[in-house]
Formats: sequence, structure tokens, C-alpha cells
Amino acid sequence: MTVKILAFAGSTRSDSLNKKLAKVAATMAKNAGAEVTFIDLRDYPLPLYDGDVEAQGFPENALKLKKLFLEHQGLMISSPEYNSSFSAVLKNTIDWVSRPYGDEGMLACFAGKNAAIMGVSPGALGGLRGLVPLRMLLENIQVSVQPLQVAVSNGMQAFSEDGSKLTDPGQEKSIKALAETLVHTLNKLHG
Repeated sequence: MTVKILAFAGSTRSDSLNKKLAKVAATMAKNAGAEVTFIDLRDYPLPLYDGDVEAQGFPENALKLKKLFLEHQGLMISSPEYNSSFSAVLKNTIDWVSRPYGDEGMLACFAGKNAAIMGVSPGALGGLRGLVPLRMLLENIQVSVQPLQVAVSNGMQAFSEDGSKLTDPGQEKSIKALAETLVHTLNKLHG
């Protein structure tokens, strides 16, 4: 069985650095033998999570996202750093996807999954501060997060002109190691 990874960025901006990074990592995971689905959260707009909205019925995009999460064993998340944390759109997505639907068990979309987290920013820390609370959140909802994480600094100069690779060989090597480690872990558990 080929392991399946869902890759996305916690950003909806058209020219998001984190979308670029998620795509680079997704390509590396594919090259390591995984089946990778890249999604853009901009294609799945959701209202802010509200129990009253949920009681009226799940938004269609929440159900689409839940289906995608259930179909994949691994997650590859590139997270921007907003005020030393992760983005509201990423938190809102996780909140909606975490809610049980029908006869689904608690945290069915997250429990037992493995994730690789990364970030990129124009600054010197590369979004590192935002990865700390993201790791905590994911682990609290029963996702095993890879010990290795990557923060790419100087994001405005970090990508090739077409955005398909990182220009710094050290950063490229780190993202490759992150992707390969996730695929290796998933193959051991599910392959």
C-alpha cells in the first residue's frame, strides 16, 4: 500500500510563501514514494467555528475537508507565523475538521495520524515561534508530530524564480529530510 499524505499551508494568500514551501515538500514526499494530495485552504472557505452554526449542519467545505483528512495517514503542514503563533485560518480548519460527524468517533480525522510541520517567513527565524503552539495543538488532538521541524528564514529570497525549489542547499536538504522522514515513518506504520 502506498501511504497518503495531505499537504497544505496555513495561509490563503495567493502568493503565500508557505504554499510554496508546502508544494516543495509535497514534491519531495512524492519522490520518496508517497501519494501526496496538495490542497489550498482558500478553496475551502469556512465560517468561524461556532457550535450554533454546527448545530444547524456542517458547512459543505468542512465535510469535504473531513473526507480528505480521513483518506490520508499523514499531514504535511507549512504554517505562517502570525504574532508568534499559527494563523486563524489554520486553527479554524482544525477546529471544524476535529468535530465528530455522524457516527464518527472523537478526533477521527486526527487520531493516529503523523505530521511534519514547517514554516517560512521573511524574517530571520523563519516562522519558528509559530511551530511551537502548532506542535502542541496537534499533539493534543492525538497527532504524532515528527521531532524534526524546519523553519526557512529570509523567505522572500528562499525560492527559485518558479517557486519549485529552495535556493539554499541547506534548507533544501532539511525539507527533503523532513519529507523523507515522514514517508519512512508512515511506511513503517501503514506500508
